[in-house]
Amino acid sequence: MLRVVLADGREIAAPVSWFPRLDAATAEQRGVWQLIGGGVGIHFPDVDEDISVAGLLDGEGWRR
Repeated sequence: MLRVVLADGREIAAPVSWFPRLDAATAEQRGVWQLIGGGVGIHFPDVDEDISVAGLLDGEGWRR
């Protein structure tokens, strides 16, 4: 599961299987991440994946 806790206390969870690159990555690769854009998204450099918080909130984060 990809779990994100927002500054306002909301928590978002989405199955890693919704993100094919993350799904294929090792746990170690998924463990390397960075906040981007002042917290508007998450970058996983080891698998070249970017996921926006807005996309997760509106369900677009997993539609490619």
